[in-house]
Amino acid sequence: MKERTQRFGVSMDDTLLKKLDAYIASKGYTNRSEAIRDFVRENLVEEEWKADRKQVVGTVTLIYDHAALELPKKLTDLQHHFHKEIISTTHIHLDEHNCLEILALKGKGEKVKAIADRLIAAKGVKHGKLVMSTTGKEIV
Repeated sequence: MKERTQRFGVSMDDTLLKKLDAYIASKGYTNRSEAIRDFVRENLVEEEWKADRKQVVGTVTLIYDHAALELPKKLTDLQHHFHKEIISTTHIHLDEHNCLEILALKGKGEKVKAIADRLIAAKGVKHGKLVMSTTGKEIV
């Protein structure tokens, strides 16, 4: 069954509206409605991550020097230990020293965050970031 679109009004002062319009233009939105829908979705995704009972997905991006002592082995060991939550990995050689590793995770929010924290905190990781998203089941 297709969702029905409803219209509603939003009031805001001129200064805030100008900032909203500038933001919308800088991001390439074609109208305010689509931007506001994305703002709402972003907050709903954050709420999913706070609810421990819900399945969420996320990606962890790691940059590291492959020659860092024991790091590749440690990352592989962690990935095997959390094989139920780590559903995919991609390893890319950026140059003769640096690697980019992208991991897709799925599970309860708290567990996914804990796994990401362990990966990012591994000694030798130069930069790491968790991007939280949704399975899409509860977002329209």
